[in-house]
Amino acid sequence: MNEKRVENVIIVGGASAGYTAALYTARAELEPLVIEGFQWGGQLQNTTDVENYPGFPEGIMGPELMQHFRDQAERFGTRFVTDDATRIELSDGGLHQVWVGDTEHLAKTVILAMGAEPKRLGIPGELELGGRGVSTCGVCDGAFFKGEDVVVIGGGDSAMEDSISVAKYAHDLTTVHRRDDFRASKIMLERAKSVPNITLKTPYVPEEFVAGEDGKLAKVRLRQAETGELEEIEVGGAFVAIGHTPRSELVRDQVDTDDQGYVLTRDGSTRTNLAGVFAVGDLVDHTYRQAITAAGTGCMGALDAEWYLRDTPPSPEAHWFGKAGEAQKAEPAPAS
Repeated sequence: MNEKRVENVIIVGGASAGYTAALYTARAELEPLVIEGFQWGGQLQNTTDVENYPGFPEGIMGPELMQHFRDQAERFGTRFVTDDATRIELSDGGLHQVWVGDTEHLAKTVILAMGAEPKRLGIPGELELGGRGVSTCGVCDGAFFKGEDVVVIGGGDSAMEDSISVAKYAHDLTTVHRRDDFRASKIMLERAKSVPNITLKTPYVPEEFVAGEDGKLAKVRLRQAETGELEEIEVGGAFVAIGHTPRSELVRDQVDTDDQGYVLTRDGSTRTNLAGVFAVGDLVDHTYRQAITAAGTGCMGALDAEWYLRDTPPSPEAHWFGKAGEAQKAEPAPAS
């Protein structure tokens, strides 16, 4: 008896994109297996109020929203492994292998939904004051700081985008960069300079986020990069906008990626360069990076995987492992 199970679909990653893909594939009776990660929920697991996700007019806490996503996928039969994928071996139209430690899982299709992580400054107070004045998403959280003085830290297009977005709500906004020259494109830099309440402060390096008596962010301590002189500015909010790192390290040498490591998809779909392998969410998106856009691509990935399974003949490899959901008896040996 060969008891190796072959899944119809394995989804690697448990957040907005992965759980949405799980919901759709589960309702299509594909019995998805989600390798959701030990710290499931993605960036929303570390987010407090979410006010811009449709369907929640009063807002919702990030962890609660992720629990709703997970519960809905589970309702239709999704199975979960609450641990991290440690190795992935992808094929081009054959069976794919996903390991969690020493445990191997086989699948006809794989949906990659590992997301991306915001880059950190690594200074005191950054993690401790996350959700208490320090944010990594101006589009998400800018409206919480209406009428306050805020800082945006960074010198690229992401920093300019966040500065312009948050400046609509802030009283005064200071964009802090460690060099005099900005990495941002000329057009984005000029747009930021044209906003009346944005001030560019260079060359300054953030040293510490300082809490007030109420436990929320009160000040940012800066060091002048050339003289070493320290300065503190009082703010109600700070946005770290120094880029993101896609979590593509397990597949970067197998699927096509751009020079930043984001997985490339084809023809407006979620298909990668490998047949039966799809990529969704922030793993492919360095532009929008919102929960709702991630969920949308999760839906697309599920439909692409379903159509692939419908239209693709079974791999010859599947004979050796059985079909999804059942263990297959070995064929009897022919009589000699």
